[in-house]
Amino acid sequence: MVVGLGVALAAGAALLFGSPAQSGEPQPLPLAAAWPNAARGNIPSKLPDGSEFSPALFLDARTAIGTAQSADSATLRLVIRDGDGKLLELRNVPAEHRAPFAALTSSGNELFWVESISGKQQLWSADRRDPRTARMLTADVGAMQFYDSEHDLIVADGRVRWVSSGVGDETEFRSVAVTGGAVTVTREKGTWGLAAWPFAVDGQTSARGATTLRNLSTGVTVAVPSADRSVTACSAVWCQLVSINQDGYSRIELSHPDGSARRKVIEGNVATAITDVAVLDRFEVLAKTTAQSDLTGNQQLLVHDLSNRQLILVSPDAGNISYRAGVLWWSTGDQSSFVRNSLDLRTV
Repeated sequence: MVVGLGVALAAGAALLFGSPAQSGEPQPLPLAAAWPNAARGNIPSKLPDGSEFSPALFLDARTAIGTAQSADSATLRLVIRDGDGKLLELRNVPAEHRAPFAALTSSGNELFWVESISGKQQLWSADRRDPRTARMLTADVGAMQFYDSEHDLIVADGRVRWVSSGVGDETEFRSVAVTGGAVTVTREKGTWGLAAWPFAVDGQTSARGATTLRNLSTGVTVAVPSADRSVTACSAVWCQLVSINQDGYSRIELSHPDGSARRKVIEGNVATAITDVAVLDRFEVLAKTTAQSDLTGNQQLLVHDLSNRQLILVSPDAGNISYRAGVLWWSTGDQSSFVRNSLDLRTV
């Protein structure tokens, strides 16, 4: 799996240069004051049988889909855990297959995911209400590439879509009907990843990040903003530029792909906390290293709201920050005892 380059650059800068004293930076508002009606939740790290539960997708603030070992450690299970703690097992595979479930996404009641068994990838789906509907859609997936993005697997226009690496410097755009069948493949030079359909962005493994946003339906391309000593990442609506300022601290800016509406988001001992840029076309998710971070390994979890340019303190001490499909989640506590907390940004 390839980690977003902007995330890596900014995080490295934060670790290297320590905590600066920044003047004039906005002070974050507490979550409860800024968004009092937002849907929130928390779930224990363990299931009732004592096995660790690792969420991969939240359907809402209290309902998560993830993986857990069986009580006898013989199998790895893909389970849905609802707000009342009830479990529904969708799939299980022998525990010898490490991390077999990936790229979970949903469309209505239908779930889609990738299974990796004995080094071979397959695309699966199921109605989340009925495990008996679980079925393999195709094993003709190519060498699938995941960039820790909510767009690694997309459902659009009745098809499931993903990218695979092709021959040499080439990306394959692949898709299959949600009911299964023949896989269609188109090829493009460069290393591309999907954004919100029908857009794709290049530069997934480049040190400079993205240079081009392309509409895969029309073929129209846009040269996205870039700058010296910066890394660019883009969604279909916003581009993020992460750079190091003259004092050696991180500077995060956003603009539209055509370069318009450019603005500074934040500057200092900060990093982008997730791969995806300006999720829901509104929220930039950030992490700030504090004096306690060296002790706990956790960071402040912040969200910049593009609609009003407010900075929100979601958690003062967050670890394992993740996001998918409108829901942000993170852990609080230490490795021996922690809780996963969630915030449904769609309810803000």
